[in-house]
Amino acid sequence: MTQYFGTADWIVIVIYLLGIIALGVYFGRDQKNTRDYFLGSKNIPWWGIGFSIIAAETSALTIIAVPAAAYGKDSTYIQMVIGYVIARVVLAIVMVPHYFKGEIYSPYQLFADAFGDSARKLSGFFFLVSETLAAGVRVYVACIPLKLMLGIDILPAILLFIILSLVYTYVGGVKAVVWTDAVQFGLFLAGGLYTLFYIPTLIPGGWEQALTEAKAGGKLHWFNPEFSLAAPFNIWMGVIGGTFVTMSSHGAEQLIVQRVLACRNVAEGRKALILTALLILPLFVVFLLVGALLWVYYQHQPFAIPLPEAKPGIAAYDFVYPIFMLTAVPPVLKGFLIVAILSAAMSSVSSALTSLASVSTMDFAKQLMPGNRSDEYFLKFSKLSTIFWAAALIYVAYLSRQVDFVLNAAFKLRGLTSGALLGGLILALSWRKQSPLPVIFGMVASLGVMIVLSVVWSKELFWPWYTLIGTMVTIGVAFVVKLFQGDAKAAP
Repeated sequence: MTQYFGTADWIVIVIYLLGIIALGVYFGRDQKNTRDYFLGSKNIPWWGIGFSIIAAETSALTIIAVPAAAYGKDSTYIQMVIGYVIARVVLAIVMVPHYFKGEIYSPYQLFADAFGDSARKLSGFFFLVSETLAAGVRVYVACIPLKLMLGIDILPAILLFIILSLVYTYVGGVKAVVWTDAVQFGLFLAGGLYTLFYIPTLIPGGWEQALTEAKAGGKLHWFNPEFSLAAPFNIWMGVIGGTFVTMSSHGAEQLIVQRVLACRNVAEGRKALILTALLILPLFVVFLLVGALLWVYYQHQPFAIPLPEAKPGIAAYDFVYPIFMLTAVPPVLKGFLIVAILSAAMSSVSSALTSLASVSTMDFAKQLMPGNRSDEYFLKFSKLSTIFWAAALIYVAYLSRQVDFVLNAAFKLRGLTSGALLGGLILALSWRKQSPLPVIFGMVASLGVMIVLSVVWSKELFWPWYTLIGTMVTIGVAFVVKLFQGDAKAAP
């Protein structure tokens, strides 16, 4: 499909790739210890961290799949975003102060404070496994439409994303990741806004006619009041399920929490989360509207490139936005839109790398290695850990190209473990100096129950409910075990 790409488009892409690496290396220079590497010396402004949080949670798949959802069906996904907003406000008020009681590197240190080191290791292990699989799969799925756009095979695309992201993550740590994320957030938001205002110029009758047709086609339908545990999305699923999903992802998983920990103090941590609460709804509205307008456009125009067949983890409609970029957008601007997809993919990779390296270093290696090793030693270990996790992501992404089970399991795994992590965190904040057995039994039971439910009731139980159910199982089982155990205290 490279016949749709001109020299100017390639120049834009190359300049972006070189520029983002240079920017990351510049902002990440002078890393002297793990505090610099994983917390950015705690001197990053809150607004930069807020932009970084949005970029970290917005993968290339999101930018492709959200318009596809509106194109293929409707805009009811926006109900989930209501819960996303509620959770951020709750976390800003309730959770952020706990992150600044001393200097911590991950939420799993709170598990250690309440239950001892075994609970910390279990929660950290849950995160390492689920994030490695989920991030590797995100890279693979993003590479499918990018293979279409750039005309390269899957493996070179995987290597492109991960190695380029590794360069500035390795050199600069979280500070480099935060600042490159902030720039990348601006790029993919600008790309969405450009598309939103460009498509109506291609439709007879402009905005008014486009919105009329989109509404008549059901593409602007967003509200479903019917309660259901199964698809499609409904308001209960959004307000309740979406809140619990984000309480876990932004409160108990290192991918996002690491950025809040890099803030200077409680006030700035709260402002960073509130900023994301203000931005996340407009961001999803933009890309859902893009999908609705694309549907109208293709009622008037045939596809210049036939829709490819669905692949594991990606529907046929997920190719609509990339095809539009390739065939209907003028040169140079086309390059910028491809850059928007690249930026989202790279930000999700770099965010995964730094969070995985942080947990493996601070929650495992530093606790297990004997002797008083220097900060310089652990800084070197952190960088080597970053390389290790990059290799793991490459392996998972490449493995996913053929094995449907791995792909499907990886997509669900975050939902399978998110309830265990959130339930464990709630118990860590509620119970002080307790035996680790109740929370460990609760988290393991939650994972087991969610695996069974996802297999047996895969059609009857939609993923937004996973975190809520897993949280309830974790807390319920922990209370039962504690009741039988008595008043045993945590090991010193």
